[in-house]
Amino acid sequence: MPPLSRSTLGYGENPPDMAWPGGAKLALSFVVNVEEGAEMNRNSGDERNESRFEANEEVVGHPDPCMETHFDYGAKVGLWRILDVFDRHNAKATFSSCGRAVAHGPHLAAAPHARGHEVSCHGWRWERHAGMAEDAERAVIAGTVRAIRDATGEAPVGWHTRSAPSVNTRRLLREHGGFIYDSDDYGDELPRLHEPGHVILPYCFDTNDMRFAPGQAFVMGSDFSRYCLDAVDWLLAEKRCRMLSIGLHLRMIGRPGRIGALDAILARVARDPRIWVGRDIAAHVLAG
Repeated sequence: MPPLSRSTLGYGENPPDMAWPGGAKLALSFVVNVEEGAEMNRNSGDERNESRFEANEEVVGHPDPCMETHFDYGAKVGLWRILDVFDRHNAKATFSSCGRAVAHGPHLAAAPHARGHEVSCHGWRWERHAGMAEDAERAVIAGTVRAIRDATGEAPVGWHTRSAPSVNTRRLLREHGGFIYDSDDYGDELPRLHEPGHVILPYCFDTNDMRFAPGQAFVMGSDFSRYCLDAVDWLLAEKRCRMLSIGLHLRMIGRPGRIGALDAILARVARDPRIWVGRDIAAHVLAG
């Protein structure tokens, strides 16, 4: 039997103490995915239309105004509602932003940046990078950085690929320069140093509002808040240093029947001294 190409041990039985600020035991990262305008779209010159999540019937060979306006809702309405809820709790998030979305709608990055949130990279289009040619991926990284820098005046330092990165992604991020982390990892509950100056942050698909999609886990907003807070409570009860990400999307959690879930989560965690709601987790790890 051939050996695995990866380690399954991680930190093992005794994970390290990351010494989160203020003596917190849990670092909580809210990641707001900004994909509106970067979805696959025949009207944008793409080879096909997007067909995932709430409007999940692919229109073949023609523009799809149903899917277009589904995404538009996040950019026109959801963004502002989400920003207001974070403001209400004086909490900061990472807005993981597709370059094409920001190039088409600079407000998607400029508004979060103006309110003190991090704006990081989520690829150019909303697409997987697995199998992408190296030169094409290099151009994608450069274009995404440029779009965010143009909209915010600040170069991004973080990267997250939609689902699967390529075998080159991490190396190309280091080659480009300026990145201190990526979150293309789902296999731990603590960050790890990949190489000097570059941290890998764990990301989660379970504590993620994408599971409001038809046939998945969440129906009511309270389903999502209860699930996320159950995860928070369990990690705190373990009394070990941990990190948890909560994934959000403008067009999903930004709906009026769901936004109360985010409000409930923030009301519970934002003032708990055992929890650090952090947007600079990678920088903290590097500084330590």
